[in-house]
Amino acid sequence: MIRTEICCGLAAVALLAGCGQKPDVNVSQSYDLLELKPESRTLTVSYSSRIEGRQDIAIYPQVSGFITDLLVEEGQKVKKNQPLFIIDQVNYEAALNTAKANVEVAEAALATASLTYDSKKELYKHKVISEFELSTAENSYLSAKAQLAQMQAQEISAENNLSYTVVKAPADGVIGTLPYRVGALVSSAMASPLTTVSDNSDMYVYFSMTENKLIDLIRKYGSKDAAIKSMPEVVLELNDNSVYSHKGKIETISGVIDRNTGSVSVKAVFPNPEGLLHSGGSGNVVIPDVRKDCIVIPTAATFELQDKVFAYKVVDGKATAVPITVTKAGSTEYIVDSGLEFGDVIVAKGAGLMREGTVVMPSQNAVKDGAADEAVSSENE
Repeated sequence: MIRTEICCGLAAVALLAGCGQKPDVNVSQSYDLLELKPESRTLTVSYSSRIEGRQDIAIYPQVSGFITDLLVEEGQKVKKNQPLFIIDQVNYEAALNTAKANVEVAEAALATASLTYDSKKELYKHKVISEFELSTAENSYLSAKAQLAQMQAQEISAENNLSYTVVKAPADGVIGTLPYRVGALVSSAMASPLTTVSDNSDMYVYFSMTENKLIDLIRKYGSKDAAIKSMPEVVLELNDNSVYSHKGKIETISGVIDRNTGSVSVKAVFPNPEGLLHSGGSGNVVIPDVRKDCIVIPTAATFELQDKVFAYKVVDGKATAVPITVTKAGSTEYIVDSGLEFGDVIVAKGAGLMREGTVVMPSQNAVKDGAADEAVSSENE
């Protein structure tokens, strides 16, 4: 920002100002001036969010029975296919043994029917028996074959049921709460799960973005997919106000606007190598918004009138009020969205005490260069 103090005041004007009166518009007074140059700022927008694991898998038993062994503890890390619970196996082992015996009986019956059928075919060739007897033998053979298939299917079912008595982890993750302990009767119809296995290697952080913000992104990048690819890495502020050490990346933006809230759901992915993030947590996702080649002015250079923001632009040596639209950039600056242009000279301080048409007589060194450093400000949405 380029500021120059215009030094041409009168003692009378100074006395009036000291008494709290606005200076006469025809009397010049020294003011800080600012020539508008392109600057850069990085704003931040914060969204409240909820944290979930990549997978939160509810574990339900597939068979009924009493829990005989509990092999894990709450919060324990487990691997895929690691046993978690064992349900009473006695009845299921007995059912499997019965199914295997039935298979053996069916196999014997099929062997007998096969021998009978083969014998009948030879007798039929020599016209010893009728076609009816041959057909009857064939039907008996086919029936025995089907019976064996049925018994084999029952054996597979019994084997599966027995295997279901050992409840295993479906994926790598962390064990949740364990509401059922040894001795509890469980079944596949139970309302609540045995436990939950959460895959916390990567965490999904969900937040909502307004419809207007989505429209701005699509206009800026051309499409929603292009916006997702172009958006910068995001920061996660944890519930204790600390900043999470790993940055995340926005992965998806919902294509459906919630009718009740007028917002869309956004999902960011954060790595979780230390296991610091947990499902069910909360925080704030902070998205940087880089503004390049923009006009930045101090808030002291503006005043408000009927909910509109104005600044005094110096035109032909006089202060002329112009309406502007602004975006807040920290506590002491605005980014001007419209109303001013590069090269304009404005009153940089004390705009609220000026009057329209106040004479501003620039000195020999009216406006000097002095670009401001890039700053980082924040705005909560």
